[in-house]
Amino acid sequence: MANSKEFIIVGGGLAGVSAAEELRKQGFDGAIKLIGKEQHAPYIRPPLSKGYLSGTDGLDAVYVHPEEWYSQNQIELMTGTKVFGVNSKDKEITISGGRPLNYDKLLLATGSSPRILTIDGAELGGVYYLRTLDDSQKLHGELAGGGRNLVLIGSGWIGMEVGATARNLGNEVTILERDAVPLANAIGTEMGTLFADYHREKGVKLHTSVIVEKIIGSHGKVTGVQLDDGTVFPADMVLIGVGAVPNVALADDAGIITENGIATDQAMQSSDPDIFAAGDVANAFHPLANMRLRSEHWANALNEGPAAARGMLGQNESFEDIPYFYTDQFDLGMEYSGYGPMTRGAEIVYRGDKAAREFMAFWIKDQRVVAGMNVNIWDVNEQVQRLIREGKVVDLSRLTDSSVPLEEI
Repeated sequence: MANSKEFIIVGGGLAGVSAAEELRKQGFDGAIKLIGKEQHAPYIRPPLSKGYLSGTDGLDAVYVHPEEWYSQNQIELMTGTKVFGVNSKDKEITISGGRPLNYDKLLLATGSSPRILTIDGAELGGVYYLRTLDDSQKLHGELAGGGRNLVLIGSGWIGMEVGATARNLGNEVTILERDAVPLANAIGTEMGTLFADYHREKGVKLHTSVIVEKIIGSHGKVTGVQLDDGTVFPADMVLIGVGAVPNVALADDAGIITENGIATDQAMQSSDPDIFAAGDVANAFHPLANMRLRSEHWANALNEGPAAARGMLGQNESFEDIPYFYTDQFDLGMEYSGYGPMTRGAEIVYRGDKAAREFMAFWIKDQRVVAGMNVNIWDVNEQVQRLIREGKVVDLSRLTDSSVPLEEI
């Protein structure tokens, strides 16, 4: 007998489409509506600051599925559609045009938005943020020919990846960062310094411990960025990358608990039993870490979406994937797995050749691996995650000895 239930997924990114795909894989044959505010079909974001921005990747590397996949799987894809509100009491949402849609289960995969920098000149032409496919297309048009003077405000993953891509395309790149070391909040001072040194070797002008006061321009177009000490860095274009904020407005409208995102249990269920969350917006309880974790990385969206789908179907779901992310900057590739909050105060030990930037780093707390990073060494992430998941006391002399296979540690 056909299932008459209606599941609605708000958010046309990777978390949303991976949830819809899992619902069908699990045999759900009810109606699925996948709603995205952008005109594009669902796509992944990592290429936007890397391959797609550089022009080496085409749209086939960006879109999750061909457009016909959605109709083939009886998924109603509603692009260019904004959701204005959630009425959790009547179990309905309101979309563009004021039309109400009823749901049995609702998944909020609304993602995050760039943190807006409110300084003078931020509205000038030539000032960009990078979040969407359209943003990346515009930036590519500006950078592809080289010879541009790009100033990046912020040295997080977006800033460092775009900086490397822009430099590879033949542009002058300046990165301005208020903290002493880029990426320190994500991977610590020691590892952040490695990335900083590498960018400087590649000709990036990286200035840390500086405060941006304003963006200056002429005739409505950016011409430079000024620090609080009066120093001006000339710019043809500026990219602001100072973090992101979870899109919780619909969750707040629904009256569910939000705390650094939408608070969920390990099955991705919110404080309302019929509303779930996944991806950037979800602050989900992680049983192995024994705390809530919110991640804005690709792997999290890829894996939380299916977990939420199983939770929506009433399965005994427990999302226990170890947080993972990767980056490519110039010819340095890195993968990181681990629990960021647990690395504070941890000892870092190394395996391999750090000077040659072909090594692994492990964060050790109470003689146990809580995080691991492999730099220009591949096919080891599964073993890194095994060490973290097992939580066993490790022999550091063997862990740091490259002649000892990771499988034997």
